[in-house]
Amino acid sequence: MKPVEWAARPRSGPLDVVVTGLPSDAHTWNLVFIQLLLEDLGHTVVNLGPCIPRDEIVESCCKFQPDLLVVSSVNGHGFNDAGPLIEAVRSRWELAGLPAVIGGKLGVSGGGRQEQAAELMRAGFDAVFQEGVDFAAFESFVGSLPRTSGDRTPLPRARALAEEVAR
Repeated sequence: MKPVEWAARPRSGPLDVVVTGLPSDAHTWNLVFIQLLLEDLGHTVVNLGPCIPRDEIVESCCKFQPDLLVVSSVNGHGFNDAGPLIEAVRSRWELAGLPAVIGGKLGVSGGGRQEQAAELMRAGFDAVFQEGVDFAAFESFVGSLPRTSGDRTPLPRARALAEEVAR
């Protein structure tokens, strides 16, 4: 992994992906696993690493203009950090159409997983892959995304949100 300020920005591979942990999550194995999975699928990955402040994630996405943001958490506090992160991402016009997904262990209680996923989707995530979900679903989602080459057309939800904010 390279620090963000040193990472090169060549446009190559089917998708350019930013993979990141959340501010409260110090785990790295999940991020490396996702990076290797995406690279095996032919995508280019900038792995920001663990314990990344929300503002740094947003600025990195503005800098790299990825085709996908993948957020991973395994400490069970992902749900708490994810809402403010996706709100910050969606508040930036240049990231309005950025597909963003989150996955892993998002809560510490056993119940409420469907409600948490629905709330994260309403907040602005395009997909939620909770602990125990088959990786085929994640691979299928990634495979369905178009490569934007930096010319991003907002997804319908992002477009509706931008129109609502403009009112």
